[in-house]
Amino acid sequence: MTELTLEDLLHLLAEHAGGDRPAAARDDAGDVPFDLLGYDSLTVLRTVGHLETVHRVTLPDAVLRQARTPRHLVEQTNAALRHGPATAEQP
Repeated sequence: MTELTLEDLLHLLAEHAGGDRPAAARDDAGDVPFDLLGYDSLTVLRTVGHLETVHRVTLPDAVLRQARTPRHLVEQTNAALRHGPATAEQP
């Protein structure tokens, strides 16, 4: 994977949540907190686990704690894909 798109992430979130989430179809879905889109922390954790396993990227635990929106998670994932986890946000 060269770069994760917001659309890719929203699709993965819905898949790991067990189906479609209508809120994710919102135009502003990238900037809405995960919980308001209907995704709990377990869904986000499963999605990150998928990204790490399938795309061989490592995200620091701080990213999981700090990522509140899909856009933030996409940005941090792409930073890790480009430069490795050392460039992803640290507390």
